[in-house]
Amino acid sequence: MKLGIVIYSNDPETVWNAFRLANFALREGDEARAFLMARGVECESLDTEKFKVTEQIRSFLGAGGKTFACGTCLKIRQSEGSEACPLSTMKDLYDIVRECDKVLTF
Repeated sequence: MKLGIVIYSNDPETVWNAFRLANFALREGDEARAFLMARGVECESLDTEKFKVTEQIRSFLGAGGKTFACGTCLKIRQSEGSEACPLSTMKDLYDIVRECDKVLTF
């Protein structure tokens, strides 16, 4: 199965759980892609004592997951992106929606 996950929250627990699901899908042998948009592009600054968001993101990327980040949303936040939040476009989001078997939003 191909799983697409759209993350638009900057709530640490929500983003942590979204990447936990993505990591689980990869361990099950599925493909997973995450598109970060709106407040979701802030994911690298969300770590708390309880919710190690960047740890989940690193695991996801290390296991073959792929992330995309809305370029417009990054620019609004005066960010150029990063390895975890690479500058992407609406075409990338469209491709995820078109190509994935399931798309979830968080």
